[in-house]
Amino acid sequence: MRDLHRVSGEPALAPQGKGFEEAGVFNPAVTRLGSEVVMLYRAQDEKGKSTIGYASSPDGIHFHRAEHPVLQPEAPYEKDGGVEDPRVVQIEGKYWLTYTGYNTKDAQLCIASSDDLVHWERHGVILPAYRGRWNRGWTKSGAILDRKLNGKFWMYFMADAKDHPGQMGVAWSTDLTHWTEALDHPVLETRTGLFDARVAEPGPPPVLTRDGIFLFYNGADANLVYRTGWVLFDRQNPARVLARARQPVFAPEKAWERTGQVPNVVFLEGMIRDRARWLLYYGAADKYIGIAETPFGVVNPTDSR
Repeated sequence: MRDLHRVSGEPALAPQGKGFEEAGVFNPAVTRLGSEVVMLYRAQDEKGKSTIGYASSPDGIHFHRAEHPVLQPEAPYEKDGGVEDPRVVQIEGKYWLTYTGYNTKDAQLCIASSDDLVHWERHGVILPAYRGRWNRGWTKSGAILDRKLNGKFWMYFMADAKDHPGQMGVAWSTDLTHWTEALDHPVLETRTGLFDARVAEPGPPPVLTRDGIFLFYNGADANLVYRTGWVLFDRQNPARVLARARQPVFAPEKAWERTGQVPNVVFLEGMIRDRARWLLYYGAADKYIGIAETPFGVVNPTDSR
């Protein structure tokens, strides 16, 4: 696996104005809508409230932002806190958005759907906090494969095992709104002494390849420095790990990745194919958005469904 390379040495988006994105813009999801690349990103105001902003681009590099967010905290499981860290996948003509609903007390994994990426229908919390086969804390970060395998949709997520927070789980669904955990333990555990010693958190939606289900993930070490790793799951059994990075492929280097609301963070959440390359979109220091790239052949998807 080759390392990722920055498209630019400067952020693609930075905080602006005195409104909903004054404090930070980070952790972006991306997808295509017609000829445009659409970015849905976490925006934070000066009081810390998070909303989901909208930006579009003809080339996936230069983005024009909408004046207002497209998703704001309204439901009881979001109210007074925020809607955070989106991931988006298109399935059978509809867009599905997973995000964290935070009500200042609990963070829980939620899902919404849309036909146009602007108007969203909430379907509620899909993996409640403090409950589950092994989770004893919050739930976050749902990365959904864009097709069924063995008659089921599959999603990787992050939750907290007893005494071991920040680990990756796996769940399945037949309708995308009701989810069942596949295991009674994490599918991807943290590893002492490595770049993912404290956190192993899904990145963008996984990609089905000839070799298996490929997923970039965000690892945090003992000092909470966030770097990017990867894992390959069995396409016949999405709860089985085939291979996993021992070294990160991307790490904070630029000043704006090292200094911000949370220092030393690159946090990958968006990925899209652009001709002979993949474009990858990440949050930097919980304040900025950056774009990286890697050749298409590094992650080679299959078109069979």
